[in-house]
Amino acid sequence: MQARAPHRLFTIPSGYAFVDALAAGLWAEAEADPLALSRATVLVPTRRAARALREAFLRLGDGQPMLLPTIRALGDGDDDDPSLLTLTGQAALPPPIGPLQRQFRLAQLIVKMGRPGHAETDGPMAFDQALRLAEALADLLDQFHTEGLSFDGFVDLVPDELADHWQITLQFLQIVTHHWPEILAETGAIDAAAWRNAMMTQQAEAWRQQPPREPVIIAGSTGSVPATVRLMAAVLALPAGAVVLPGLDVTMDDQVWTAISADPSHPFHGMSRLLEQLKLSREAVQPWPHLGLVTPPLVSRRARIELLTEALRPAVVTEGWRRLAETKPQIAGPVMDHLMRIDCPDERNEALVVALHLREALETPGRRAALITADRKLARRVKSELRRWDIDIDDSAGEPLAASVPGSFLRLVAEMVTTDLAPVDLLAALKHPLAAGGHTPARFRQLVRQMERQILRGPRPATGIAGLSRVADEDGPVAAINAVLAAPVLAFQAVLADPSARLSDAVNAHVALAEALAASDQETGAARLWRADAGEASARLIAEMLDVSATLSALPATQYVEIFSQLMAMRAVRPRFDRHPRLAILGPLEARLQSYDLMVIGGLNEGSMPPDIGGDPWMSRPMRRAFGLPPPERRIGLSAHDFINAAAAPEVVLTRAQRVEGAPSEPSRWLLRLDAVITALQLPSPQQASAVWIAWAQGLDHPQTEQRVAPPAPTPPLAARPSRYSVTEIETLLRDPYAIYARRILNLKRLEPLDADPGAADRGTIIHHVLDQFVSKYPHEIPLDGYQQLLEMGRLAFANLPDNPGVWAFWWPRFMRIAAWFIGVEKNRRQALERIWSEVGGSMHIETGGRRIELRTKIDRIERRLDGGLAIIDYKTGHVPSSADVARGWSPQLPLEALILMAGGVAEVPADEIVGLEYWRLSGLSPAGEVRPLKDVTALIFDATEGLQALLTTFEQPETPFMALPNPAAEPRFGDYRHLARVKEWGSER
Repeated sequence: MQARAPHRLFTIPSGYAFVDALAAGLWAEAEADPLALSRATVLVPTRRAARALREAFLRLGDGQPMLLPTIRALGDGDDDDPSLLTLTGQAALPPPIGPLQRQFRLAQLIVKMGRPGHAETDGPMAFDQALRLAEALADLLDQFHTEGLSFDGFVDLVPDELADHWQITLQFLQIVTHHWPEILAETGAIDAAAWRNAMMTQQAEAWRQQPPREPVIIAGSTGSVPATVRLMAAVLALPAGAVVLPGLDVTMDDQVWTAISADPSHPFHGMSRLLEQLKLSREAVQPWPHLGLVTPPLVSRRARIELLTEALRPAVVTEGWRRLAETKPQIAGPVMDHLMRIDCPDERNEALVVALHLREALETPGRRAALITADRKLARRVKSELRRWDIDIDDSAGEPLAASVPGSFLRLVAEMVTTDLAPVDLLAALKHPLAAGGHTPARFRQLVRQMERQILRGPRPATGIAGLSRVADEDGPVAAINAVLAAPVLAFQAVLADPSARLSDAVNAHVALAEALAASDQETGAARLWRADAGEASARLIAEMLDVSATLSALPATQYVEIFSQLMAMRAVRPRFDRHPRLAILGPLEARLQSYDLMVIGGLNEGSMPPDIGGDPWMSRPMRRAFGLPPPERRIGLSAHDFINAAAAPEVVLTRAQRVEGAPSEPSRWLLRLDAVITALQLPSPQQASAVWIAWAQGLDHPQTEQRVAPPAPTPPLAARPSRYSVTEIETLLRDPYAIYARRILNLKRLEPLDADPGAADRGTIIHHVLDQFVSKYPHEIPLDGYQQLLEMGRLAFANLPDNPGVWAFWWPRFMRIAAWFIGVEKNRRQALERIWSEVGGSMHIETGGRRIELRTKIDRIERRLDGGLAIIDYKTGHVPSSADVARGWSPQLPLEALILMAGGVAEVPADEIVGLEYWRLSGLSPAGEVRPLKDVTALIFDATEGLQALLTTFEQPETPFMALPNPAAEPRFGDYRHLARVKEWGSER
């Protein structure tokens, strides 16, 4: 390679494809010696950047074999791998402590010392809560190491100047940081950040002692980590060393540059500090000499970069915006070409707009596009929306392990055990795609559905393995499932209940149950559970937990499920390879040094881009400043640098949602600044075309033409139509014939809810049962202690309900009032009665000209009066039909029961004249009961007879449809089949 000038410090300006320009330059310098390139070492910030550089070399060589330089990742920024940089010449270091090992040890220390700022009476801290605090504490320790600070600095903080709770926290930190080095010494390890610092320091010293003759280049790093800065200084001192900065603007005036050095939220603040630490001026930074080998940015793109740079200038020098038209005339003109901003109504519309842009990019052969966002919800939405075009794309930030297939299975299995096989949790685990229980997955799902219908629908049955065993029929679905679950569930529950059990015991019991449930007839549970990326990530977590449990004492198993769920929530499954060759979803960190033809920068709201820097639970801002830690605003500066580089792509779309989770959102400060500069320059708005894209997005799921949907009107053949009805079904046939079709012809029954509380129907059933029991026992006279006996009957009936506090708190007082009212009415009424029949069935047949239709009923109460005639009473614990509905024929139950009784259809009761039809409203409120007699009984019975004959004759015609809700004025109050009839699709049309 060619000779090097002093201070080989370069920058590749924004607008150039960084890795392409870097690769082209290194390729050109090594052209005279094909092996020279392979002897070079290139250090880049992240693993993804390293992969992008390798791909750039492949593009240069047109896919031909070549010897690439050694490419290593520094692990800058948020990269979680502390051992990315592995070079030669380094002395042995103690290994870095594993993240989980450190988190558990810190959590143990926190639990042991008690939560800071809380009294002992608050009780010990839960270990899963301590794990969350330990994660924040570990991050703070990393910051100490990264900045090269000593724990001894705590003594320089003045507690008296701090608020009381911060003084307590400071004392806690002093104790923790005193013990932590001792704990590390016991384990023979060091913190990962300290390991990285020591490694880089050793490498820098090795290069100073023995400078390599081969080229060493650090490219793309902004020097945000002090150890990296020291490594850069060492590289710049090498005879063949060079540092290439990403997108530093070296043309800005001195006033702005001075302001940048004092503004940590500026995108160039990090590189300003870097130059200060390297003791180099801005003039020492030269443009990368090989920019001519790659396609330069268009004029409009260069103008856009200047526009963005101006928009993000420090607040103290924004007065320069007023003179931009004079000082920066080149910004005007085509600056808005290939720049679009779209403010979408909500998150869903934003995801659709982004997905449309990515999909549209594929229309141009070879065009590459990416979504850059820190909003993971937006990333997941876009990923989901792209599936409508069969586009499968990865989110570089990964998928939460808890949401992956094996991760969710392990979590659901644990929750199933902790709730003692409660119906919802039990079915959630058993219906998981991985559950097979030694059968084929399809057969196992069939068994689970059968068990669900048999025992789990409705009020909760007895739980646990014992509950399943009591209801298990030999060779039935419950027995088959119980055979799989019994032993491993009982073993897992025993471990969780044992205070002396260790965490490893719970892990092993959990894995044994999960593998037993995941096993199929063809594969073992381990083979099905631990496969693919997510399965391997889950297996690594299990192995790490076993390793931690083996090295740490006093980790009880009783809190295992909470600990496991907490750890699952902290893990992500990242793809090994990109699923799509031309599309990507990247976080700001992963997007560094990447180049795409179209960059969609999404989620541009405050709190997302830039991120919400929030608060530190361990150190306040004054404490951080006094201790020497960088201000939190530095994260905003790094995010701003990511934004300005991403926005320098050939084509850029900026998107945000105006409402997030239903609440108005605040635009990103960068958008507001951009608006201010655009206004100052009197430039056209970048939102001019946004309405078109929003309309396209909203039109994706909107039909081009709307067609009125008619209510369903099936016409089954006569042979399929019911030949018998109950009197209550006659009312349904009048009001909603489709419900009769669904229930009686299709044989569809509504499933009871899972884990259901007793409802109004259960209350009505109990009251009917108790009153029937009482009247049957005392059909003539009421005993003196009738009220007490009725209460005792009620108490026994209520005791059969599942244990539910609401039943005794609300239903029982109402029943007591009903009982008192009933006894009072009965004492007066019995004097005029000869006899009472309770809960008697009856039927009759109706000739329709073709078939004989049977009409059946069960009458709550029939009274024979001393003065002659019969009366029919119907108990109503809920809605009572109005007299008008009965007169119009919409509620014909009582008149039809009278018809059956008059026709001799009740065997126990001789036919006689009907002299009374009454509803007894039993609400238990005020009043507790009410007798509602119907007037003109003879006319009601006659009209009901005529109406019944006409109704049945009509529905005996094959062409008569079973329509859904034919009369809007007579719709039933409740309906189990409205969703099947799709009433919401056509109901509003009427």
